[in-house]
Amino acid sequence: MKTRAAVLWGRNQDWRILEIDLDPPKEQEVLVRWAAAGLCHSDQHLRASDMGSNPTGPETPEPRLFPMVGGHEGGGVVIEVGPGVRSLQPDDHVAASFFPMCGRCTMCVTGHSNLCDLGAATFTPGQLSDGTARYHFNGQGLNVMSKLGTFAEHGVVHEASLVKVDRDLPLSAVALVSCGATTGWGSAVYRAEVKPGDTVVVVGVGGVGMNAVQGAHMVGAQNLIAVDPVVFKQKAALDFGATHAVGSMEEALPLVTDLTRGQMADSVILVPGVMYGDLMAAALKLTGKGGTCVVTAVAPQTQTESSINLFELAMWQKEVRGVIFGAANPRFDIPRLLALYKSGQLKLDELITRTYPLDQINQGYQDMLDGLNIRGVVTFE
Repeated sequence: MKTRAAVLWGRNQDWRILEIDLDPPKEQEVLVRWAAAGLCHSDQHLRASDMGSNPTGPETPEPRLFPMVGGHEGGGVVIEVGPGVRSLQPDDHVAASFFPMCGRCTMCVTGHSNLCDLGAATFTPGQLSDGTARYHFNGQGLNVMSKLGTFAEHGVVHEASLVKVDRDLPLSAVALVSCGATTGWGSAVYRAEVKPGDTVVVVGVGGVGMNAVQGAHMVGAQNLIAVDPVVFKQKAALDFGATHAVGSMEEALPLVTDLTRGQMADSVILVPGVMYGDLMAAALKLTGKGGTCVVTAVAPQTQTESSINLFELAMWQKEVRGVIFGAANPRFDIPRLLALYKSGQLKLDELITRTYPLDQINQGYQDMLDGLNIRGVVTFE
């Protein structure tokens, strides 16, 4: 079939809207009609080269990434299922999961499906099922972001990368929990292990960090400080549960010192647009004795040094934790967060600052870079 998609042909280029060819689903694959796709910073990282010159690893040549159909946050409807599909059927509503879940590897069977071994194939060419292409333009195979490609009107996706959701949910809200909302919420609730009465600092309150604010607020943080240079986001963070909002970690330091009588924060969650090692020093100054600093944001692969005071790390028993997908399990936590949304406890609609047709995707990303959106969403309907 023919379908329209936003395709990236190289670094630092604009997305091109093209009519592409899409093959039918094969073994364990389904055809999905995407209804909404979140404009997540991860696609921008690839476009802007700020994940490093070779994000696919030292043994994989950089050109293998491109051309690439973008998008990994998505909500859609199953149109057709291929042979061997057991978990989905036509008309099912689904959320994309940017990490596939095999259900068999060590990580999956020990409750850490966000670290499923299938994730190693995220930036390799071809489908999860057999490594061949389903997306083509003028006879050339196209790579697909996270094996999902939600910046296309239709996609062929392995069932391991999809989570069935209730049909009465808005698919724009479903798209947000497929990556950003779950990543932020889980960074606070699961990885930082925020407890009632804690003092929490969230650095960067965009489409991911704002949900770390929501998560920390939901579990009872007493002092919740949002840090972001964009005044619009500072004000929005107060509506999502923050008790204070400032423009920088330096500005947060005297505030946290005063609020805690010098004990400092129980948790600091780092979600800047790009994570650099020199941000660690200020973050750990904000982290108190026995506290936890969670690194959620994506860093360049070449970033191998961090400004950490090792004496304080040991003597004050601080902890630095990395996290992906908020340490959440997609098949459990995506429906769980959507249930919280339905009950009014989790704000998702309020995260969407603006929606865009596919033809305006470049404007959507520029708005993100200009700090105008908490989350922009491409809609196909």
